[in-house]
Amino acid sequence: MADRRLQVFHAVAKHLSFTRAAEALCMTQPAVTFQIRQLEEQFSTRLFDRAHGRIALTAAGAIAFEYAERILALSAEMEARLKAVSGQVAGPLLIGASTTIADFLLPRVLGEFKSRYPGVAPRLLVANSDTVQDRVAERSLDLGFIEGDTRLPALAGEVCCEDELQVVCTPSHPLAKHKTVAPRLLAEHAFVRREPGSGTRQVVDHYLEKAGLAPEALNVVMEAGSPEALKGLVATGLGFAIMSRATVAKEVKLGQLVRIPLDPPLIRTLSVVYPRERIHAAVVTRFIEFAREHLRQEVPAPQAGAARSSAQPVGR
Repeated sequence: MADRRLQVFHAVAKHLSFTRAAEALCMTQPAVTFQIRQLEEQFSTRLFDRAHGRIALTAAGAIAFEYAERILALSAEMEARLKAVSGQVAGPLLIGASTTIADFLLPRVLGEFKSRYPGVAPRLLVANSDTVQDRVAERSLDLGFIEGDTRLPALAGEVCCEDELQVVCTPSHPLAKHKTVAPRLLAEHAFVRREPGSGTRQVVDHYLEKAGLAPEALNVVMEAGSPEALKGLVATGLGFAIMSRATVAKEVKLGQLVRIPLDPPLIRTLSVVYPRERIHAAVVTRFIEFAREHLRQEVPAPQAGAARSSAQPVGR
């Protein structure tokens, strides 16, 4: 409902970058620049100072930003309340999810939800959890699925399910003969891990530090930017990885990889996050309930009696 130019201005002002605003809005940078130029012409004033490749809000821009936040919030609230009155479960549904959740857990949930509510038009952004949370906070996404808990006060979060991380390696790897693996054994073998910024890496590093093993003490031979890349590297025999059970279910079933529980077990939460102070459209509320129920069925339950790890930093 809100003026598109105002939405574009808000994104640019929030990021202080035309490029990042364009990415957040799924627009081209020239299109973003054009919208800002139109808004500046309408108000006959500059909203941004541009110098040396950087931008900053002018005094007028700071005032416009304050009002833009209020206008956009009221617009979203009005839209949500009007849809809630009609009980309408239809329309766009903008979802963000971390790589593990998006690739291995959400596809079936989204498919079943779309089948039940044909009028819904879901759109999925796959990114690290920091990015997902930022997009939800700036309201370019309706909700997001992340590993761990939210780091932003403006967002509310609910735990959907628990996910166990285990050692993953080839059947011929020395670790494969163990029933469980203590953290101290890991330093003796080549390790393939996720890239900086990954929530899985954050959780694993925190777990190892708690066990008295500094992450830099591990024999890291390579880093990978996705679970699929990690599995491919491990399958070559390059080393072991620590991954979600859900990501290697197919490879374990085919006998290509094995997974061994850590001792103590490493269990993290998967959460859904959404703006705290916002009335949600019926489609968002219904999807949160639907996804929470189905994800608990999708994710294998941690082993009985497994202690929950305290390694719960924000995931990506």
